[in-house]
Amino acid sequence: MTKRVLELEGQRIWVAGHRGMVGGAVVRRLAREGCEVICAGRDVVDLIDQRAVQDWMAEMRPDAIVLAAAKVGGIAANAALPAEFLYENLMIEANVMQAAHACDVERLLFLGSSCIYPKMAAQPISEESLLTGPLEPTNEAYAIAKIAGIKLVQAYRAQHGRRWISAMPTNLYGPGDSYDLETSHVLPALLRKFHEAKLRGAREVVIWGTGAPLREFLHCDDLADALVFLLKRYDGDAPVNVGSGVEVSIRELAEVIADVVGYEAKLVFDASKPDGTPRKLMDSAKLHAMGWNGARGLREGIAETYAGVLRDGF
Repeated sequence: MTKRVLELEGQRIWVAGHRGMVGGAVVRRLAREGCEVICAGRDVVDLIDQRAVQDWMAEMRPDAIVLAAAKVGGIAANAALPAEFLYENLMIEANVMQAAHACDVERLLFLGSSCIYPKMAAQPISEESLLTGPLEPTNEAYAIAKIAGIKLVQAYRAQHGRRWISAMPTNLYGPGDSYDLETSHVLPALLRKFHEAKLRGAREVVIWGTGAPLREFLHCDDLADALVFLLKRYDGDAPVNVGSGVEVSIRELAEVIADVVGYEAKLVFDASKPDGTPRKLMDSAKLHAMGWNGARGLREGIAETYAGVLRDGF
């Protein structure tokens, strides 16, 4: 087991992006650590406003930061709003990191994304694949912003000795996800489509693309557990992949969701819509070697997520 880098008990930890799926999961997980969790919505501090971030950070003085704030969305949103995805994410990470440096924040964990890796990277994708080939065009703007964030973490480490780190999660789902059919990712979109098809008694469910791409999925609460593990125990320059190690095709995912929802319908694949990257499986061997391998099964996680949707609504 990797030795501890930081004891979280008694620390003041700012979770930037606490209203999002990942940030909310990190807040829930940190509740077990005996630390003080700091949260601030956009109404308190706009992370795109450099001066506002600097002033707020100087007042709050966190000991550590989990930087989960980001503008996120699926293929449609990325294709329609590339300037917003690039600009807003660049501003968020640059403003938070510069303010953290100015306020001498000891620990910062930056959340990247699996889309940072080349479209045709060797599978499973290792951390060393970064910047070895062209990106997937449908989310290039978001990926470039996230790559810049990783490099910014490394730059502060190299120039200023900051003990900051980066983690690269695979495709995520769970409480707090977006179910907007125009902007959401594939798993929540399919969950809503099958739920609504069941309510209407529809005979068909239309799915973007061919159904052939392979994807890996991780429950957001499992990611949060891995992030707390890294915050305590990892102090390396290289980013760390966080995944489940299990991949399914989009067709197989749809079949699992249909089973969880309890509704059989004909699957209609709209090949006029983009598939995105053909295959994307993360190599999480580095994280597993450190001692973390806590991903729940996909069907179990989807069933828990759907139960929450039935309780709380979309």
